[in-house]
Amino acid sequence: MSETATADTADPGLPPAPGAEDYPALDLANSAIALRGGQFLDALGTPAGANQWLVDHGLAPADPGMQEICAARLRSLREQVRALLAAQVGGHPAPATALAAVNDALTRVPTASPLGWDSVRGMHRTAPHPIDQIVDQALGILAADAADLLTGPDVERLTACASTPCNRYLLRAGRRHWCSVRCGDRARAARAYARRAQAAAD
Repeated sequence: MSETATADTADPGLPPAPGAEDYPALDLANSAIALRGGQFLDALGTPAGANQWLVDHGLAPADPGMQEICAARLRSLREQVRALLAAQVGGHPAPATALAAVNDALTRVPTASPLGWDSVRGMHRTAPHPIDQIVDQALGILAADAADLLTGPDVERLTACASTPCNRYLLRAGRRHWCSVRCGDRARAARAYARRAQAAAD
């Protein structure tokens, strides 16, 4: 089984993939990074890491008290968005469960506070637990962003990083098929090694 590192314990030193600055959903999809040796770096692996990711993307205030159940919801949406990106890049039908999860996130964003009553306040407007409301709002925004990416003109540029073992997605610029200089260097080195090995075998 591969070992997973959280954002609190490791840093891959990778810049955001091309396009991630325009599409937070693309950055969400790339928030679990495959590293060499079968390891993963998960920016959402802990409640604190998930909260920091939301703060960094302007989707939550600092330290609202993120709980594991909310971090798990964010990780779940990430996997569904990744499934939709993979289907698009691979030219496959969109998985029904991924479509349902994104649509659920889109429709769960609260638009009005419900009406409540208690013996102290009488009739009053109630609100979900604040962190639930924050996470619902963030999930809705990210789901809408994923939908915009997958149905907009930039979808033609969507691709997977061509460097093994990288699992990130990016928006292609020109002929570039790598998410970072590091991945590009790794892919070129692998091709050069393969050529040398082939020449030695001939």
